[in-house]
Amino acid sequence: MSDFSLIETLRFEPGTGFMRLRLHLARLTRSARRIGFAEPRHALDELNASVQGATGALRIRLTFDAQGRIEVTTAPFTPLAPGTVWSIRIASTRLDSADKLLRIKTTRRTVYEAARAEYTPQQADEVLMLNERGDVCEGTITSVFLGDASGILRTPPISCGLLAGVLRTDLICQRKARVGRIRLDDLHNAQIYVGNSLRGLIPARLVI
Repeated sequence: MSDFSLIETLRFEPGTGFMRLRLHLARLTRSARRIGFAEPRHALDELNASVQGATGALRIRLTFDAQGRIEVTTAPFTPLAPGTVWSIRIASTRLDSADKLLRIKTTRRTVYEAARAEYTPQQADEVLMLNERGDVCEGTITSVFLGDASGILRTPPISCGLLAGVLRTDLICQRKARVGRIRLDDLHNAQIYVGNSLRGLIPARLVI
């Protein structure tokens, strides 16, 4: 458990601050406890220091390792243009639903990188992954949601082998999303969204 770091990727907006900060810090703390890392006590201080004097939107990446070290990097953030729809494809790379580390955001990303490498950026904006049972799990950098006539989004359960995404948690807490298994065939009959805390919900279309 010492060969990787925990990651939180946040969006900062001047005048608004860090989006979903409470949920990011809660996930970081919960993840650290689950794998035996120290408490990330200074994470908020490091985040605040990283945005001093910021005048534009930022992408913030925080890592926390087994030795208790925190590193924060920042980069300018440009939101997607209104009306953007991402093209998504299905990876042949599979996730193992028994792998508990898939539920925690870490720098151990080999399986996600392998899935992303199956298609060029021109072929797909995002690549979705299934588990060994054929359940839809998540994208390489996003959670998956399906919309229907009920107005409530459906998103796969963590037990399928996927990350507890912060946007996903936020939407479930707001009762804008509910947990339910998604099969590959379901993607043909509903509005697809992918998203994360950095970019929010993004409409998507499946490319066969």
